[in-house]
Amino acid sequence: MTTLLGKTTTSRTTPPPSVADAFTLVFGERVPVRFSAYDGSSTGAGDAPLRLELRTRRGLDYLLTSPNSLGLARAYLQGDLVLEPFDEGDPYEVLKFLEDGLQPHRPTLSELPELARFVRGHRPRVPELPKEETPGRVRRLAHGLTHGRARDAEAIHHHYDVSNRFYELLLGPSMAYTCAVYPSADASLETAQEEKFDLVCRKLGLRPGMRLLDVGCGWGGMVRHAVLNYGVTAIGVTLSEEQASWGAARMEREGLADRGVIRHGDYRDVRESGFDAVSSIGLTEHVGVPNYPAYFRFLRNRLRDGGRLLNHCITRPDNQHPGVPSRGFINRYVFPDGGLTGSGTIVEVMEDEGFEVRHQENLREHYAMTTRDWCRNLSANWDEAVAQAGLGVARVWGLYLAGSRLSFERNRIQLHQVLASKTTAEGDSGFGLRPTWLS
Repeated sequence: MTTLLGKTTTSRTTPPPSVADAFTLVFGERVPVRFSAYDGSSTGAGDAPLRLELRTRRGLDYLLTSPNSLGLARAYLQGDLVLEPFDEGDPYEVLKFLEDGLQPHRPTLSELPELARFVRGHRPRVPELPKEETPGRVRRLAHGLTHGRARDAEAIHHHYDVSNRFYELLLGPSMAYTCAVYPSADASLETAQEEKFDLVCRKLGLRPGMRLLDVGCGWGGMVRHAVLNYGVTAIGVTLSEEQASWGAARMEREGLADRGVIRHGDYRDVRESGFDAVSSIGLTEHVGVPNYPAYFRFLRNRLRDGGRLLNHCITRPDNQHPGVPSRGFINRYVFPDGGLTGSGTIVEVMEDEGFEVRHQENLREHYAMTTRDWCRNLSANWDEAVAQAGLGVARVWGLYLAGSRLSFERNRIQLHQVLASKTTAEGDSGFGLRPTWLS
């Protein structure tokens, strides 16, 4: 009871909207999911093909303080947001369903005050972040400047030094963690990875007795293929200690160590030069667009005159982005400090650094198929993958690979191979009149 101008009145406070009410305000009345929340509220048809359950207030805090894919990922990784049915190793169908059928609508003027009242009533705060999440860009400055040697090593360690056994389960026997090339729609992942390495060898024109440098060599798949099938000697370099150890052991076990070396170190520490060919498969994404000139200049200086470079990396479908790392899920959980730009930017920098670009192609559809097959591997080996890396890491990889597949399919990202030569002063590129690697 309160007194106002001498009159006694009764104070009535309207309760804020429920969580389900807020869900309806954001997504509309006709949502193709069944949604329920920790406050007992729910909405959507009981027989909907997908059920979303927000189990905790902490989960709502994640969604309100980061209302994008990052907030959803945080709530899911912590177990606060549960989706059923949901294949955690291959959530592609669910992600596709959500993207196509659960898009926020523009609130009406009458809905905006209700949304504001819900947020005020909830008073969101930022909860503790999942342990799998890396700090934001500003906080990572404590670990050195972006793409400095120490910080690059830390970023590579975060992504690649999970567990070699985990990667065996995910990637299969090839241990190739880059886009495969499918010779046919029904080809296996292993066949496609062999074809990828062979295509790179053919584009580089490798022959017995040549010297190859493979930067960002991973577990040594390219080095092994080139040594075994093309008779070259090769050096592979990776910042991941676990990759280098695994790759070197494999080369030793197969009797190839005298011709193929896998080094643990920074590619910038390679002092040898005069190589006939350089392959860079999946490294450019970690270099940073502002560092492209120095990167390609370094690789050019490792080549003999007339030598070739094959650069294979994920790209954007345009050249409007400066390659600054995103602030979302991928940058926080998968590729700290990673950055992408369009193939035109890559070609421009390569040419400005003295390369003659001879050929480029987009393998976007092939990467969609590759991530599809990796997800299938993860799903088939889910229990052991969780035992190896932990539930949180395994969930991150399921989201990352399924989301990547969707992005490659819908042309939000691409994969380009760019082939170039260190053409001589006399104009000798070492190429014939037409490509020889297509047959």
